[in-house]
Amino acid sequence: MLTAVAGLFLIALCYVAQCSTRPYGTCRRCQGWGCKIRQTRTGRLTRGRQCRRCSGYGRRLRVGRRLYNSLSHLQHEGTR
Repeated sequence: MLTAVAGLFLIALCYVAQCSTRPYGTCRRCQGWGCKIRQTRTGRLTRGRQCRRCSGYGRRLRVGRRLYNSLSHLQHEGTR
């Protein structure tokens, strides 16, 4: 039981470190391309429409970073 708690704590600590060093992850819908990749009739790959989820950037804000930002804004607004 103690090993499981220590393992979960270590995983959470690593996720917090990753959110602070790399706040953006790749978009799950377009896999970081920023658009939908299409294939022509001849088999050549072409750029399709822009991804609506990431607005063509290919990156998304991680959940942990979004939570940190909202708590930071809440604390900032509360101490004004």
